[in-house]
Amino acid sequence: MDTSAARRNILARIRAASGRPAEPQPGEREAVADYLERHPPGPRPDMPTDLDGIAARFIDEARLMASTVEQVESLDHVPAAAARYLAQLGAAPSAVAWATLGALPWAQAGLAVEFRKPESGDLVGITGCFCATAETGSLVLLSGPETQASMALLPETHIAVVPASRIVAGHEEAFALMRAERGELPRAVNFVSGPSRTGDIEQTIVLGAHGPYRVHVIVVRGA
Repeated sequence: MDTSAARRNILARIRAASGRPAEPQPGEREAVADYLERHPPGPRPDMPTDLDGIAARFIDEARLMASTVEQVESLDHVPAAAARYLAQLGAAPSAVAWATLGALPWAQAGLAVEFRKPESGDLVGITGCFCATAETGSLVLLSGPETQASMALLPETHIAVVPASRIVAGHEEAFALMRAERGELPRAVNFVSGPSRTGDIEQTIVLGAHGPYRVHVIVVRGA
């Protein structure tokens, strides 16, 4: 369900309550752009500047966050990689996935994949990503009618497809990319840094507390 209209209505009411027009005016957007231009980011850790280095940093950081990672050469190799991972887990070769991944050869890899919103009984969810951040090994997921946020939250196992060309240095670059390509944020933006976890009980880390028990990232070098 597309909730963008409801989101606009809510924001319009908030703006009206503060005495502003329902829609942002050109001057407001220019003021934001000017502010961002005049206020550069603060100190940041050293990061690679080349694409291969950024991808390697992302893989290292993702593994530190308890994600598992496999690299493949092209998008057509993704289904076979997903099938290998599920076989290693001893899991059934079935999943639900974002509709944006529907053109990949899932059946040829022996996987039964349905392209729909996940339900409570679905154990494996497959997503793409808007981008990924090398600094923290995070996936950046934007919600939409074909990219449901629940796909990375409800199933016990989350498999994410990450084109190497969509790996950026940090959160700053991720938000800059959103502004450049989307203009405005969707209803939900999720930064996923490994499996769900909690340390509430005696500071013992437990995975799968309120989301996936495991996250497997497939980095596509040729995409």
